[in-house]
Amino acid sequence: MKFLIVFVALFAIALARPEVEIVRHDSEVGPEGYKFAVETSDGTKRGEEGHLKEADSALSITGSYSWVDTEGNTHTINYVADENGYQPEGADVPKA
Repeated sequence: MKFLIVFVALFAIALARPEVEIVRHDSEVGPEGYKFAVETSDGTKRGEEGHLKEADSALSITGSYSWVDTEGNTHTINYVADENGYQPEGADVPKA
């Protein structure tokens, strides 16, 4: 009986969450690189741009992502990913 009550409660919680929808999606791909941006109805955003610095080198990528927590605060992480690795910056990134 306890299992049934817990199952029904969890099922009700799962149904109560509103579905997140994509409200914006932009994408461009070309021979020199790419860029895209996505935004969802819950305030989550992600954008990225990548290009080759030189023909025989690794991609250089810059981007950011953000989300809104349960208290309504927006958190943003900006990053660069290149021959030096992934380098995030933001208030939520732990300092070494």
